[in-house]
Amino acid sequence: MELENSGYEKRQAEVVVAALVTLTTANMDMVYKDMVTTAHQEIALQQIMAHLDSIRKDMVILEKSDFANLRSENAKMKRELDQIRNLLTEECKKIRGESKLDINLENSRISDIFTEQEKRLMEANAEFQQKNTDIEHDNMETNKKIDLEVASLKTILESLKLETIRYLAASVFACLAIALGFYRLWK
Repeated sequence: MELENSGYEKRQAEVVVAALVTLTTANMDMVYKDMVTTAHQEIALQQIMAHLDSIRKDMVILEKSDFANLRSENAKMKRELDQIRNLLTEECKKIRGESKLDINLENSRISDIFTEQEKRLMEANAEFQQKNTDIEHDNMETNKKIDLEVASLKTILESLKLETIRYLAASVFACLAIALGFYRLWK
């Protein structure tokens, strides 16, 4: 609705929203594929902790030298686990940063498209206004010509009426003169 209120047609607004949804969905799918959920991480941590508990129980049973070896292996596993945890954290941050960058680039591209569309709309509006002004001017000129022609025709009609009345009056007087002439002749 905001895009439609901003001047986009409904179809254009739907295309822009669909593109944003598709891009966001694709980015989120990429992020989710590379991410480890907290639940999986907790399960792995619980499995490791259970494994460590098992090792601790075994250490009680083993001799002191085996205990030292197991302790060093345990320390090594903890270091590896910390390294893996740090690697996962860095990868998550990297993917989030790339997704934010992609979203910002897409927002910038959409903003540029919107600006271009707005510019085209302004140009079309200016062209429309110019054509509308030209049409109104032509209409005014045509109306003036029509008014002049109508006035001219009215003038001609009035002069023809007067001429007809004059000829009619002359004809009536001529008929009366002829009738008087016949009247005198018969008398």
